[in-house]
Formats: sequence, C-alpha cells, structure tokens
Amino acid sequence: MKEYRLPRHVGIIMDGNGRWAKKRGLPRSVGHSAGAAVFKTITRYCSSIGIQYLTIYAFSTENWKRPQEEILGLMKLFKQYLEEALRDFLNENIKVRFIGDTTVFSPELQKLFAETEAVSADHTGMVLNIAMNYGGRAEIARAMKLLAEDVKNGKLSPEEIDENSIAQKLYTGGQPDPDLIIRPSGENRISNFLLWQSAYSEYVIMDILWPDFKTKDLDRALKEYANRDRRFGGV
Repeated sequence: MKEYRLPRHVGIIMDGNGRWAKKRGLPRSVGHSAGAAVFKTITRYCSSIGIQYLTIYAFSTENWKRPQEEILGLMKLFKQYLEEALRDFLNENIKVRFIGDTTVFSPELQKLFAETEAVSADHTGMVLNIAMNYGGRAEIARAMKLLAEDVKNGKLSPEEIDENSIAQKLYTGGQPDPDLIIRPSGENRISNFLLWQSAYSEYVIMDILWPDFKTKDLDRALKEYANRDRRFGGV
C-alpha cells in the first residue's frame, strides 16, 4: 500500500460479529471471538504499513442494551485479549490507549486497562485507541464539563473557548482527526463514533461483516481513500 497516499489516522467501526455468527448457526459469542482475531490482524497490519493512529470502536455506550449473557461474554473476551496483549502483543512498538468512560468496568478490567497503557507508554510506533464504553455525544458532554470546570476555577474565560480548546478536552486531544473511517457490514450509520473528530473524515462503507474482513479489504479502502479529493469545504 505504500504506493498510495496513506491516511495518518484511521477509524474502524467493527460491525457484524453477531450477524456473522447467526448466518452460520453459531452463538453470537463465537462471532465476537472471530472479530477479536481480525482486530489483532488488522492492527498489526496497520502498524506495519505506516498508519500513525488507529481508533477501533470496540464497545459503545449503547452496547450495554444487549442481552446480559452477551455482555458477560464480551467482558470475558476483553479480559482474555488484554491478558494475551500483556504477554505478547505489546512486544510490538504500538502505544495503546483506551478512550471512553472505563470507570464502569470491573476493577479487574480497569487494572488490565491501566497495565496495558503503562507497558506500552514508551512505545514510539502507531498509537492504537481502543474505544471502550465510548460514545461521541458523551465525549463531547465530558469535554464541556471539563471546560466549565476550567472557567469556574479561573483557568479559562468563556471568550477563550474555541474549536481547538474543545478538541483538546476530547479523549483524542493532541491527535490528528481521523482522515478515514471504515465501516464494514454495509450499515450506513455513524453510530455515535468520533462525532466531533469526523467532521471532515472520508467514510468507506463496505458490505462485508467484520469477522470476514481481511488485509486486502483494508487495502481496498485505503486505495479508495487515496483516490478521493479532500477539499475540506474549499474548492
């Protein structure tokens, strides 16, 4: 893919795990496990080709509405993945960050989040943002509260609030906005993902369920991105 203009920041909405399993007469948990394996493959591939930032939508604020059995299965899968990551995945030069309100997860998972971030903190390669209990609206509301606190404490005046000050209070503060957002599964929705940051992102919707997503599909999305003319409202 190096012959194409690569985006600095790619976002991926991992979608279709449950439908993938249902089509095969399997429990939804099997689909989530298959999707987790694809996540590892795609993350490593993005790092190897020179993507600087990758944001993966792993668990949204709305996902808590799913059946309790499915949620418990996902929590078990997250724990297994993070334990594996601490064992071998973090030997790679990838810096891992968790974005979203992670305080709602079990103390065991929160400990794994902190350990994973700490172990990879000095890595200088691709930054991997894993969105957990993340919602774009909740993120913006959180940023407003942080700005309000700064105003209340005299650190900032209302007149000083601008787009940059808001952006700095987001979970991705200091990172470039996503150039490309990929949504497998064929759904044509933003689904509350990076609402502020994606104002001028290029979207590629792909009619393929996430567990079937291959590096060649990512290449196809990157090629489509490279062929687009990004004008950012200009001419």
